[in-house]
Amino acid sequence: MWLSQVQPNPLCHSTADFDKATKEVRKLKARPSDEELKALYGLYKQAIIGDVNIACPAMLDLKGKAKWEAWSLQKGLSKDDAMSAYISKANELIEKYGV
Repeated sequence: MWLSQVQPNPLCHSTADFDKATKEVRKLKARPSDEELKALYGLYKQAIIGDVNIACPAMLDLKGKAKWEAWSLQKGLSKDDAMSAYISKANELIEKYGV
């Protein structure tokens, strides 16, 4: 098969695409739901750091615990796959809320 015949993987994104998505998401016209924000946060942390590497916050730290759980849900996802999923989710939110 010739290289020109190889179809690009739509889920394969560059670091530049990821950086652009992180900047664009901050410009949304409306605030996404808490669930949408947690999903983005978990994917972002997984893309940048990898599997969760800190202890779960105390039960009374509701915000910290929610963020930790969102990140923990992504455990096992490769950094590249998390980056692609983040970009897809960001694009979905940009389409939904506008920038």
